[in-house]
Amino acid sequence: MSPAQCRAARGLLNWKRSELVASGVDERTVRRFENDEVSPRPASLEVIRHAFETAGIVFIEESAEGGPGVRFKGGI
Repeated sequence: MSPAQCRAARGLLNWKRSELVASGVDERTVRRFENDEVSPRPASLEVIRHAFETAGIVFIEESAEGGPGVRFKGGI
């Protein structure tokens, strides 16, 4: 997950940072990651990704058709 994907996922869900922080990741970590200042520990990224995926977000990897992104899981 990239910082842009994290910001985009929050945007799709209309989540404030505090709602993501409720998943168990420090607010400063989220802020610095989204501002592309640090790369969090793999465990922290996993917690963030899990929170988004549980809320219905799918991460799209970069491919020949386009860059990385996020979308809602089908049926939501």
